[in-house]
Amino acid sequence: MTPRGLRLLRPAAAFTIIELIVVIGIVLVLAGLILATSSYVHNKGVRSRAEAEIAAISAALENYKADNGVYVTTITLDARTVGNNLSSYPGASLTLYENLTGDFDHDRSGDTGKSSYITFKPNQLSPASGNVAYIKDPFGNSYGYSTANAADSTKGYNPTFDLWSTGGITTGTDQTQWIKNW
Repeated sequence: MTPRGLRLLRPAAAFTIIELIVVIGIVLVLAGLILATSSYVHNKGVRSRAEAEIAAISAALENYKADNGVYVTTITLDARTVGNNLSSYPGASLTLYENLTGDFDHDRSGDTGKSSYITFKPNQLSPASGNVAYIKDPFGNSYGYSTANAADSTKGYNPTFDLWSTGGITTGTDQTQWIKNW
């Protein structure tokens, strides 16, 4: 107590507005770094899944060839010139689905007496339920498949078959982002 009976009050400890702004700024920078990293990790995961699916489909195609003497035949696509014209992919992808699963009526059950070389998960097919329209890559587009080079060596990249995903690129002709078997 002071001589006159008055008590001096100490001001309560508090943050200044500058300190709060600095802390909020640091939190925002860290949040931005985390979001950027998570996007990169997600994209890397999707690319890895596409690579694994292409490897599995390629192995199924090799088994198909071992039994039938030829790869699933479709020459509707030319990987060198088709680019990202995704409207032409589903037909070739459906032919691939039919022959590798033995499901020629597209009802996801397989047909009696037909060999199945691969089983696709529902998220690999479009649409997710009902009759199959095409094999879907992890980016949501149809896989490209062609045996054009087997018929004409000036087309395609492989003498056997070309199998690819556009890597999510849907416009233009840039093939540098493609995920492919060649």
